[in-house]
Amino acid sequence: MEPMNFDASLAKLEEIVAELESGQLSLEESLAMFEQGVALSVFCQKELKKTESKVSKLIQKINGDIELEPFED
Repeated sequence: MEPMNFDASLAKLEEIVAELESGQLSLEESLAMFEQGVALSVFCQKELKKTESKVSKLIQKINGDIELEPFED
């Protein structure tokens, strides 16, 4: 099931990292959490890339031409 949105996915990813760092999970649980974390990470990266593309397209020069600029942090 694909996550509903970026913010919820990022929050879940942070929860997974905290659980993995706690050291309280079994090997099987850790592996399952890791797999879920990788899937969430890929989803978040795709969403960020889409957003970066949209922002780049919206940056316009004074004369009205679209100017593609790299997205900066």
